[in-house]
Amino acid sequence: MSFPLSAAILELTGPHEIEGTWKTFITLPCVYRPSLDFVQQTVTWTLARDQSPAIVFERDSSGDHIPLSQYRGRVSIPEHTPGNVSLQIERLEVTDKGQYTCKVTWRAPNNNLLIREKTTTVNVIKVAVTKPIIRPGNLGFIVPKGAGTSLTCSASGSPPIIYRWFKGEPGGSAVHVSNHAVLMFDSLQTSDSGKYYCEAENRASSQVIQQSDAVQLTVRGKCPDLELGAQQRRIASLLDIFALCCFNLGYQGTSLPLYLIILIVVLSVSVVFVVIAVILCRRKAKKGECIPFCSLYIYSLLFLTVLVIDFFCFLNQFFTILT
Repeated sequence: MSFPLSAAILELTGPHEIEGTWKTFITLPCVYRPSLDFVQQTVTWTLARDQSPAIVFERDSSGDHIPLSQYRGRVSIPEHTPGNVSLQIERLEVTDKGQYTCKVTWRAPNNNLLIREKTTTVNVIKVAVTKPIIRPGNLGFIVPKGAGTSLTCSASGSPPIIYRWFKGEPGGSAVHVSNHAVLMFDSLQTSDSGKYYCEAENRASSQVIQQSDAVQLTVRGKCPDLELGAQQRRIASLLDIFALCCFNLGYQGTSLPLYLIILIVVLSVSVVFVVIAVILCRRKAKKGECIPFCSLYIYSLLFLTVLVIDFFCFLNQFFTILT
């Protein structure tokens, strides 16, 4: 049965072709002029894929339905806006391109159904790849010899993104080392030290290859052990010397002499400095950063402390003889 008047009123309007940018929001217009005599029953948006249309969005008396999982949470049509059944797509993907058909069904006063369709072609504009950045692994760019680490090349743009790694500097005599986004090192050797940079490109219309800035990866030889056990024995020896001096003081008064108080203060400060130096050296060594003459500094501090204690012990014996 024909509906000559409704044909003009319920005509679906919208563009035949529309472009959207990857990862942005796009609206596929599909509107009509509502009529009180015709009640909207269903709205269906389909996408033609390989000659077989797939339902992207459907609205009926039971509610909205999104059968395809890749569109859930990304597609919708306006609510409480009579005559506007435009499809809204968020975070547009390259795979969203194709022919979308808006199909609306109304019920006429005589209970007959009226169906209208409108097809829109969607083209997705690819975004050119951005300049990549390089991120180091947990150990940073200074890594001890024998350790494992990685360098990650990261760029944004329309997929797929192709990555390439080079050892050297851009514009120089660089050596191609990998075609993956992550450059892995299982056991670093000193020969792995040097400049590294990466390239990224995709299939955008510009076809521009982007290069990262070069980064310096430094592989340090293992620091010599600090022999904490030996240092702890030296500290214990200092305490023994101090105790021996106190034992030999032979002072019977109720308060300590001034030089003994100074001795205690010097010994305490020296021990604190030794402990701090040991902690700093160990932390730097774990990061692969060897501190020149670190152990020599600790041993020198211990030696000076022994000399100070010996001096005060001699001073104590000197005053004992005088008295």
